[in-house]
Amino acid sequence: MVKPLAFKGDKKSKKRKYRDNEGTNDSSNALVTTDQVATATSEEDDSWVSAEVASDITGPIIFALPTTPPTCIACDANGKVFTSEIENIVEGDLGTAEPHDVRQVWVANRVAGTEYVSFKGHHGSQDYMLIINLDTRYLGCDKFGILSATREAISAEESLLPIASASTPSTFDIQTQRDKFLAVSEDTKTTEVRGDAETISFNTTFRIRMQARFKPRLKASKESKAREKISRKELEEVVGRRLGDDEVKRLKKARREGDYHEAILDVRVKGKHDKMA
Repeated sequence: MVKPLAFKGDKKSKKRKYRDNEGTNDSSNALVTTDQVATATSEEDDSWVSAEVASDITGPIIFALPTTPPTCIACDANGKVFTSEIENIVEGDLGTAEPHDVRQVWVANRVAGTEYVSFKGHHGSQDYMLIINLDTRYLGCDKFGILSATREAISAEESLLPIASASTPSTFDIQTQRDKFLAVSEDTKTTEVRGDAETISFNTTFRIRMQARFKPRLKASKESKAREKISRKELEEVVGRRLGDDEVKRLKKARREGDYHEAILDVRVKGKHDKMA
């Protein structure tokens, strides 16, 4: 489901809660409840985090640049690429940067069958909806090293390769298919980003900030923790009888380790045998 981007200062809408009037005797209710908690936990996380490895880079991102003051790559409605000052940042630390303007946001997607990534711009949209389903255009770099976001289809020029920096954790050097790198150029009065750097340097090292709910490892970890949170009452509803402390511990451990359903069956069978004895 498409959801809006969250920016600092935006008011969050409150969700209405509905009560289940049919009771809680059905064991499937407990399973659905905990699975929904896991899904909601990951989908509603609108915080921004740093990508650590190239495989993290997916969904809405910003390119935080090593400039003073801190800036990021942005584009206007005509596809012109420029640097935009970052307002949502703590003491100039790029590891805390968040966008305040939709023009600063790009949506990253893996180019099928390759390690390259495409970056989709907003193309004139003024709302904060995810750009994933919009008719937008891609960030590209031509043979002269000039960046733009004017093409609606992905070609070699719109396929960029994020390479994790060996010197600075959680930063990347962005390589084009011409084996050049995106770099900050501060030779002029205004800061600009070009794609014709021959070698990796401080000016080619960018930090990529992304929405936490799209980060694969973080998403998996949060879903796993949410699944672990199951109460004794829910377990007893699933099994259909009261449980001892040892049985509760066993089932919670099985839920963490992935053999939850097998453990449930074992406990149910044990309960039937105890009744027959």
